[in-house]
Amino acid sequence: MNILVTGGAGYIGSHAVRHLIELGHQVVVLDNLSNGHREAISPQATFREGSIADTKMVKDLLHGFSIEAVMNFAAFIEVGESVADPYKYYENNFGSTLSLLKVLVECGVKKFVFSSTAAVYGIPSEVPIPETHSKSPLSPYGRSKLMVEEVLADFAKVHELSYAVLRYFNVAGAHPDSSIGEDHRPETHLIPRILCSALDTAMTLSVYGTDYPTPDGTCIRDYVHVQDLVRAHSLALEHLKPGFTGAYNLGSQSGFSVLEVIEACKKITKKNFQIQNHPRREGDSPVLIASSEKIKRELGWTPQYPALDTIIEHAWNWHRSHPQGYSTM
Repeated sequence: MNILVTGGAGYIGSHAVRHLIELGHQVVVLDNLSNGHREAISPQATFREGSIADTKMVKDLLHGFSIEAVMNFAAFIEVGESVADPYKYYENNFGSTLSLLKVLVECGVKKFVFSSTAAVYGIPSEVPIPETHSKSPLSPYGRSKLMVEEVLADFAKVHELSYAVLRYFNVAGAHPDSSIGEDHRPETHLIPRILCSALDTAMTLSVYGTDYPTPDGTCIRDYVHVQDLVRAHSLALEHLKPGFTGAYNLGSQSGFSVLEVIEACKKITKKNFQIQNHPRREGDSPVLIASSEKIKRELGWTPQYPALDTIIEHAWNWHRSHPQGYSTM
């Protein structure tokens, strides 16, 4: 299949590109490199630098490469930044994706896999959270993703669009061969922040919020390996037959607090960290744990790397071999 992967130079997108190529697909990557890395893109993929809001470029790619399906990872993802700068998130995550969907409809591309988020749920009343849970996002980031989900449902009714929405919880880890991994600038995700602190003992590890209604006062999150995540995308793609629509959570169904993750990283790295406590960040939920029963039942997804220790070990191997991220390469 000929597939356009938007945001394919980013952390999850680059792993998805490599996985799709390994499955035998022809992959075109569109990324503006605002947060992605050219070095992360498989050399077997075709790369074009640009925005999903550039309708001419998108049309040229769809026609020029006979694109049959699109996987969209092109989004800003920082909850705190979205609270401080909501326009940036609504313009890009919603506005640019809406533009992309309009072009897909015009060009007759009817298969779409969308990278959504657990942030659409807000503070859950039920844990693990099922896909049927009410949606009440706490941040512009979560709302921007939910708005796209709603548009997809409307488009499917009138444009025969088949789509899958995949709601991520906390994604971590790296490719098992350590060739690609997580490299955000600045890094705000917990596991890579801890591992960067392990590499630079002068760094202080910040913990945001120690007064949540959880056993140790820190947020509890569900972690899923990036390789398991991208396999879920390819499974969703396989199920995109005419009339198919679906939304799926992706997680491990086990929750770990921030302090528990820190302790697990200490065990793997055999390092200690300087910790500095800060107030809560606006937009963070106390507990987010996914029920992934639906995707297991309907798409046959089974995580290959469910253990937190394995996720951390793969991430640690990437960071040790790439201490400056992709600039090391």
